Amino acid sequence: MAIGRSTQSTSQTPEPGAARRPSRARGIPEATVARLPLYLRALTALSERSVPTVSSEELATAAGVNSAKLRKDFSYLGSYGTRGVGYDVEYLVYQISRELGLTQDWPVVIVGIGNLGHALANYGGFASRGFRVAALLDADPTVVGNSAAGLPVRHMDELEAIVESQHVSIGVITTPPGAAQQVCDRLVEAGVTSILNFAPTVLTVPDGVDVRKVDLSIELQILAFHEQRKAGEESGQGDSMLDRAPGPVRAAAAKLRRAAGAKAEPVKGKPAKGTEGDLSAVMPA
Repeated sequence: MAIGRSTQSTSQTPEPGAARRPSRARGIPEATVARLPLYLRALTALSERSVPTVSSEELATAAGVNSAKLRKDFSYLGSYGTRGVGYDVEYLVYQISRELGLTQDWPVVIVGIGNLGHALANYGGFASRGFRVAALLDADPTVVGNSAAGLPVRHMDELEAIVESQHVSIGVITTPPGAAQQVCDRLVEAGVTSILNFAPTVLTVPDGVDVRKVDLSIELQILAFHEQRKAGEESGQGDSMLDRAPGPVRAAAAKLRRAAGAKAEPVKGKPAKGTEGDLSAVMPA
């Protein structure tokens, strides 16, 4: 099965006071869709402070993007703002919420009620953003029957019935990696078409099913890269960073050094050439 992705085209109505454009179905790029929640979060904060309008520059700063990109993103929604005034905050909140599908209730099932599953079940931000946890599921008999966030943990055997009765289209996987694909397959077979995967593995799904992956360890590794680079720039001593690396990393580095040293040894009777214009004693791997 190939990993599938569905694309939706929608028609938008320009905000009051904005230039009128012909209404037509248009596709919204994935990168724009990924930024819409950032705009919504910033706009919601402005709305809670009773701010009526906002300029593209102010909103872009609050969302962490540049203003040209923001204006381009909003053009896909049919929002062009009003020159000298900016964007109507309340209307944009509604418009982005509508585009993201947050004007309706989305029942969600969470599969795998370990520490992470418990934490997600207790997360209070789901309900305020249009998501309702419909059921918690696990296959471990020692977990089934317990409760989290006021919901009982039900057995995986009930998955299909829950998806059908609750009209669930979104599933969250928080299982160990070895069980994630099997859980994914069952969710898809039951009728779930969107999956949020917290398991550190790549899932294979059919066309028409969307998967979003959240891997906390990868994000930490990226941060570690930046920290190492900053520390190296400050100290100028890369070896000291390597000395503090995990054992497998140090072993791999030592192996590379030995290999480089072996290549550097001159052939008997033929001294290595290293002067300008000559071949280096150590050839690149």
